[in-house]
Amino acid sequence: MTLDELEIKCKDCTNCDLCEGRTNLVFGIGKKDADIMLIGEGPGENEDLQGEPFVGRSGQLLDKFLASIDLSRNKNVYIANMVKCRPPHNRDPKPEEQEQCIKWLRQQFKIIKPKIVICVGRIAAQRLIDKDFRVTKQHGEFIDKNGTLFMGTFHPAAILRNPNNKELAFSDWLKVRDKINELGIEI
Repeated sequence: MTLDELEIKCKDCTNCDLCEGRTNLVFGIGKKDADIMLIGEGPGENEDLQGEPFVGRSGQLLDKFLASIDLSRNKNVYIANMVKCRPPHNRDPKPEEQEQCIKWLRQQFKIIKPKIVICVGRIAAQRLIDKDFRVTKQHGEFIDKNGTLFMGTFHPAAILRNPNNKELAFSDWLKVRDKINELGIEI
C-alpha cells in the first residue's frame, strides 16, 4: 500500500468522534520515503482549514527550525500527527482518540520507514517514547526503539507561549543535524 492509498482510506475514518468536527483530514505531508519523520499531537484550527500539519505561526517556527539544519517539509522530511482530525478548541487529543488513530500513524511509519522520528511536543513523546516522558527534562535525547531513533522536543506552539525555551529547542534541532551526519543520512 502507498501513502496515497492509505490517505484515501483514512479519509473515510469514523473510529472516534473527532471526525464529526473536521473540516479536512490532516493526514501528513512531505517526502514519502523520508529518513526523518516528525510527529505532532493533532491538527489545530489552521491545520484543519488547510488540511496540512503545522501551518500558521507554530508551523512557521517549525519551518525555521527545519531550515536551520537544511531540512524542509517540501524536500526531505515527512510530517504527521498522532490524530488526523482536530480536537475541539485545540485541546489535547484524548488517549482513546489517540488509540483509535494510532493505526493510521503505524501504517504511515511502516510505509515511510524513517531512521529518525522527532516527537514534536509532549503528547507525541509520551505516546511514542515513554508515557512518563518530560519534554523539559528529556528533550534532545535519542532513544533507539527497534532500530529507529526517537527524540522528543518542544512543540512550536509551546515555544511561542514561552520563548525562554527557544534556545533549548534550537539545540535539539542541532542534535538532529549531528545525528543525521553521524548516521550518514543524505538530505
